[in-house]
Amino acid sequence: MRRRTRAGAIVGTVLASLAALALGTVARAATVQPQAAAAQTVSNIAYAPAQPSGSKGHLLDLYLPSSGAGPRPLVIWTSGSAWFSDDGKSGAAGTIADTFTARGYAVAGVSVRSSSQAHFPAQVYDIKAAIRWLRANAATYNIDPTRFAVMGDSSGGWVADMAALTGGVSSLEGNIGTTGVSSAVQAGVGLFGPTDFLQMNSERIPGGLDHDAAGSPESSLMGCAIQTCPDQVEQANPIRYVDSNDPPMMLLHGQADPLVPHDQSLLLYTALKNACRSVQFFSVPGAGHGWNDVLSSSHYGQQTVRTASGCQESTATGSPNPSWSVIADFVDNALGNNGGITPPTTPPTTPPTTPPTTPPTTPPTTPPTTGPGNGACAVTYTANSWDNGFTASVTIANTGSTAVNGWTVKWTWPGNQQVTNAWNATVTQSGASVTAANASYNASISPGGHADFGFQGTYSGTNSAPPQFTLNGSACSTT
Repeated sequence: MRRRTRAGAIVGTVLASLAALALGTVARAATVQPQAAAAQTVSNIAYAPAQPSGSKGHLLDLYLPSSGAGPRPLVIWTSGSAWFSDDGKSGAAGTIADTFTARGYAVAGVSVRSSSQAHFPAQVYDIKAAIRWLRANAATYNIDPTRFAVMGDSSGGWVADMAALTGGVSSLEGNIGTTGVSSAVQAGVGLFGPTDFLQMNSERIPGGLDHDAAGSPESSLMGCAIQTCPDQVEQANPIRYVDSNDPPMMLLHGQADPLVPHDQSLLLYTALKNACRSVQFFSVPGAGHGWNDVLSSSHYGQQTVRTASGCQESTATGSPNPSWSVIADFVDNALGNNGGITPPTTPPTTPPTTPPTTPPTTPPTTPPTTGPGNGACAVTYTANSWDNGFTASVTIANTGSTAVNGWTVKWTWPGNQQVTNAWNATVTQSGASVTAANASYNASISPGGHADFGFQGTYSGTNSAPPQFTLNGSACSTT
């Protein structure tokens, strides 16, 4: 972050808020609907004109709490999609809005343009335009313009990191929507976001995505195969912008992430630590790509937590556990009076070691021979879709009383979905029928335990979830 002054930002914010009110700023095409968790939801606010016409990349949704006198702090969320979707605002609904409005926060779900609509730095221009609009209109929604936190996951984590670390970088402000208002934020949370695109292939786990390919998410964002345009790619690296003015940050990443290598967050953590900034990094063994896995209680007690502040660092194993409550506690502290993370009372006595980042690479074992019995399994299926593409995660829970030693999960697509790449399982498809067989390192599922795998695919029309899954021939319940 460059040339940022908090006092100047606050004065500019107040003046801009008054100017916005005097001009009668109105959220175009906004609709207001009651919600159970939030007192009010204001949907489809245009923070800037649509580009291209009819697209969703310049829309945001606001979730306003029912409690608290205000002005309220604000959490800004944008979901990831490998930059292939322009509907990042939708991910704020549910868990994230519920978690923070219950604590008296306003929550903004923000969309930015997809890589097919515009290349970098358009997505940074977009998130900054949304922040400026929210700050200029803070008084209208009883929001405190001096207490903004930004967060996101995957490519949305990159958007959040860039927003948090470039609050004073004029070359990345753009001229979209509201101008003349600060785009700085006071805290950032990045969940498994990419940072240094040029190092991703060297850090990926076996079977992970080829990030250097011309059609990779990163190359699509940049508009060039990333290794052919390194100077341009460097401008998209949030680490480049780390300096002494950066706000407190929290980073969370699974060590078995097949889409964004774990060490991408480690690189950013190290840069912030070396700049003596306040930062906390949760490194979660066995967790893949998705906040439902990174924050899963199945990994509790295994994570390494590295905390740096004031040029000191401490390392803990197994505590605290990564959860939305812990993330919310961090945001509470960062937007409060103590400036974020409390520095360690004593320097660490031993340097932390870099946690392992790759799962075993032994080929998959022979297909399974034992099953859990009828009705003794449950499957959780979660998909993240964009135009003609999607990623999905599958969790298989053994709800029976005997161990599963080797597993095969089968399902049939209700549409024309096609699996193109998979991790933590060998996935084959014939017509609409799909079979996923365990890898060697996750073949056994103890009673009450679970195994996870995921895949990337394509579709046209609708991307409905499979109606049923079987585990070793037994029908499973779905959750």
